[in-house]
Amino acid sequence: MKKRIAVLASGSGSNLQAIFQAIDSGEIRDAEVVLVLSDRKEAYAMERAKKRNVPTKYIRAKDYASREEFDRHVVCVLEEAQIDLVVLAGYMRLITPVFLSVFKERVLNIHPSLLPAFPGGHGVADALAYGVKISGCTVHFVDEGMDTGPILLQEAVAVYDNDTAEILHERIRKLEHKLYPKAINLWVQGKIKFMGRRCVIDE
Repeated sequence: MKKRIAVLASGSGSNLQAIFQAIDSGEIRDAEVVLVLSDRKEAYAMERAKKRNVPTKYIRAKDYASREEFDRHVVCVLEEAQIDLVVLAGYMRLITPVFLSVFKERVLNIHPSLLPAFPGGHGVADALAYGVKISGCTVHFVDEGMDTGPILLQEAVAVYDNDTAEILHERIRKLEHKLYPKAINLWVQGKIKFMGRRCVIDE
């Protein structure tokens, strides 16, 4: 039986598109995206999903008194859709313990830096401002902190003297589109073991 994936997105959904393409090509096997959920009605990720006839759900954060109440409703939607794996793709909300208690070790995120360096919403710009010579992206499991969960996969790119944040981010984004499907497939195939904070890949 195919694993059921929900993608949570707040923006353009370029990683969502990469996931769709990886499923089409067989790079991600035995899985399908069955729901795309967003906290932003105008998120282009929703349009990408609709073009593929994937169900979408918009949930407005302002309708809820707290982050926990919002996440409680999101969890209800995910459980109703019988979701196995939650994939964050440019989802700009911190996940609460309410969410994680239900989807323990079943929430993946991708971040445009080599964590634990430069967490948060400005990872690319922060890395560039710091003067690093190598940056990259990280796929990690989500915990209660900001980009602090166990690291699954990382890949590096060189940083050049004439890079702007936009140029560097675009180079990292191309890497993300390759790394994220690989990480998702590892989870779907049951290849990941946890040893404390370490994720060990069982090939």
